[in-house]
Amino acid sequence: MGLLDNTTQHQYYQGNDYGNYQFTSLNDIITQFIISYVGEGKVISKVKRTDVAFHAQRAMQELSFDTFKSCKSQEITLPASLQMILPQDYVNYTKISWIDSAGVKHPLYPTNRTSNPTNPSQTSNGTFEIEAVGQITNNKYVMTLDAEYSNILVGMEVHGVGITPDTIVEAYSVTNDVTVLTLNNKLELPGSGTGSGVTVSNATYRFTSSDGALTNTPTTQLLKKEGDLNQGKAYIDFATAHTDISVGDLVSHEFFPVGTVVTDITSQTGMDDGTRIYVSEEATDHDQSGGSTAVHDIIFTSTDSSSDTWTSYKSTTPSENDNDDYKDDTYWPIGGNRYGLDPQHAQMNGSFYIDKTNGKIHFSSNISGKTVVLDYISDGLGSDEEMIVHKFAEEAMYKWIAYAILSTRANTPEYIINRYKKERFAETRKAKLRLSNIKLEELTQTLRGKSKHIKH
Repeated sequence: MGLLDNTTQHQYYQGNDYGNYQFTSLNDIITQFIISYVGEGKVISKVKRTDVAFHAQRAMQELSFDTFKSCKSQEITLPASLQMILPQDYVNYTKISWIDSAGVKHPLYPTNRTSNPTNPSQTSNGTFEIEAVGQITNNKYVMTLDAEYSNILVGMEVHGVGITPDTIVEAYSVTNDVTVLTLNNKLELPGSGTGSGVTVSNATYRFTSSDGALTNTPTTQLLKKEGDLNQGKAYIDFATAHTDISVGDLVSHEFFPVGTVVTDITSQTGMDDGTRIYVSEEATDHDQSGGSTAVHDIIFTSTDSSSDTWTSYKSTTPSENDNDDYKDDTYWPIGGNRYGLDPQHAQMNGSFYIDKTNGKIHFSSNISGKTVVLDYISDGLGSDEEMIVHKFAEEAMYKWIAYAILSTRANTPEYIINRYKKERFAETRKAKLRLSNIKLEELTQTLRGKSKHIKH
């Protein structure tokens, strides 16, 4: 039975599955391999379908990197942050460009002379800690600092006079531009007995991460918002939208457990306008005055860090903006400036680098607001829809699977393994040539330009 007998031409042109005849699904590849290669009297006597599926997916990944046409693209308008999040199925990029008003791509070039290193908080003497001057009162849970400290986070351990072991910051608030901390343990001043009125001022306290990791300097200052807390609910309602709050921000309030973060931003009407903020933990009412729903001051702190290196890079006008466009001879009188020109910097389009740790692309400041296109490579296994093989490479898939199974099976004669290794190489090379899509007329037209006389 023909492959098209189940679909008429009318059904094809009225549908939306155009051009799919050139591909074979990975599931069909697995089934056809088992029919052709597995069984009594065949090269593979017995194998589990799961084993075939594993090797088929590995073959799909390897062929996607340099044989299949697996290049994808994503287009965004670059925000003021000059950052682009890498796509979910990103493996590597092939080209990054910005688009002009005519839809023409202007390639951007990677720079290896900058980066976004970690930026741990340091004291004045260089130790990786946070120091703050504060005031405490014996038998109280509150510490008042001398200024606003954006790098002190909920959950940090506190060290200093009057601080008992395992004391952490339970809540964070800002009053009159000074930081007020709520601690989980009572303050116990040495030699004060049980008196509650003894106060110590201008004492220096150290704050460290509870897990022993270095604390990075936050990228943004603290955000103080007024919101409604609902006891037993894992969200906060606001009267107005707050688009400056981001997913992952740390939530600081005595009604939320330590480590509560923002998980989603939505609205009470279903629109993404930021009037309802979902958090990772439910609110617990400890207000002795009663009322489980009331307006409270809530602190949101960004835990993302930004290095001084990245801050300087994005705030500086790139040197390529000052380059001449070479449209006329006005550059020539500046004698010798073209001599020794570095080709990687001889462009005005801009530059970028990829922060693999945070999964973001950072761009130079002259790209802000432009439409940026990322052409990238995936491995072909991101979704069921893309797990397809071009018919030009179908035989290469069979040889890949056969060689993988035979080479990992005990007691397989070496000559059989070498035979399928050679066949795998030959079929992969053949598939690459077929998929290169070279047309004789197009190649001939290009080569005609080689005979042009270049005027010097």
